[in-house]
Amino acid sequence: MKYYLAVDIGASSGRHIVGWMEDGELKTCEVYRFPNGVAERDGHLTWDISALTAHVKEGIAKAVERFGDIVSLSVDTWGVDYVLLRGEREVLPVYAYRDGRTADVIGGVHEKIPFSELYRRTGCQFQPFNSIYQLCDDKRRGRLRGVTDLLMIPEYLMYKLTGVKSREYTNATTTGLVNAETGAFDREITERLGLPEQLFPELQRPGTVIGSYEGIKVVLCATHDTASAVEGIPMEGNHPYISSGTWSLLGVKTERPLADAKSAVGNWSNEGGPGYNRYQKNIMGMWLVNELRRELCPEKPFDEIVREAQESRFDGRVDADDAAFLSPRSMKAAFDAALKEKPRVPADYFRCAYRSLAHCYAAAVRELEENTGKTYEKIYIVGGGAKNAFLNRLTAEATGKNIIALPIEATAIGNLKIQLLHKFD
Repeated sequence: MKYYLAVDIGASSGRHIVGWMEDGELKTCEVYRFPNGVAERDGHLTWDISALTAHVKEGIAKAVERFGDIVSLSVDTWGVDYVLLRGEREVLPVYAYRDGRTADVIGGVHEKIPFSELYRRTGCQFQPFNSIYQLCDDKRRGRLRGVTDLLMIPEYLMYKLTGVKSREYTNATTTGLVNAETGAFDREITERLGLPEQLFPELQRPGTVIGSYEGIKVVLCATHDTASAVEGIPMEGNHPYISSGTWSLLGVKTERPLADAKSAVGNWSNEGGPGYNRYQKNIMGMWLVNELRRELCPEKPFDEIVREAQESRFDGRVDADDAAFLSPRSMKAAFDAALKEKPRVPADYFRCAYRSLAHCYAAAVRELEENTGKTYEKIYIVGGGAKNAFLNRLTAEATGKNIIALPIEATAIGNLKIQLLHKFD
């Protein structure tokens, strides 16, 4: 038996999943799971990159201990965030995307390159935390002086395993710096913003072997977790998907980017996949629910939260995509401020969150159909949110679509699928 390892890290947790082919089917086994999250440092939200590195290595050791020889491994994480290096030395701290540090630079970026032009060139949606704005804040504060390398989080973690600095295409497309047509870093953008040329070398594609770690080949999967998740959906035909986790990513595969005026107004993004474009939109996702739980009832199991939300009769809704919910000090207070009628009990807040998400999904699907000129009958939902039967029902009612909920580790499956396709053994 030949075994492969997917290291899949999200904003709240990471997991190591071993996969192998048996009787023509991909079998999987989780061997290690660890917590992740932002930490406040000097008034900023940051990632503990050394702890992430240690967890990655510990999980690999657990996989080898249980399964013996591992043919190959790959790492995927969320997009946008990165580690800067001066030679072999990290520039710390490593900022998290929910930190508000870019607020003072966005206007300056758009003075040099209007967002309409940025969108036309990259097809990348506006988010205040896009790497392009983070890097301009780094430049403003002198953090780019002497910097030799920019590695996205999964690239950095694989560098710590192999000593090799790679740059993978799908994650690069989350930066707002990759040309949608050429699939390479856009030199016009980086030059006009005065960003160091050496930070933007040629991009590598999923399936590239970059090195080895203790005898295991280390390969680039689609290192942006949503790219791997879409690759991991066992979809019949081409239908919209919702990768439902901390964020909900709703979109569809297209042959080429759609960077027209309607897409810009709707803030749709074009991001890379293995051989296709992902036309998708960020929706705030389970972040709303997770933060409400942390504040209102941290010990309560999610199945009980869902049951009580289903029994609530609260009818209020919020705009789940409002920036007020991105990183509030109090999620409860953010909901209270957005609602005319205030929830009375925790179940009301959770019902409001679920109904608001379903409403956002429906609006996004209507836009998606209008912008692509196609009508879809099904929506595939994967990730943690796919386990929520109440939210799935609300989504079906709001969208009028047939919901196919697959409570599978789609991201890890997509990660493994790329490794298996390229036969590294």
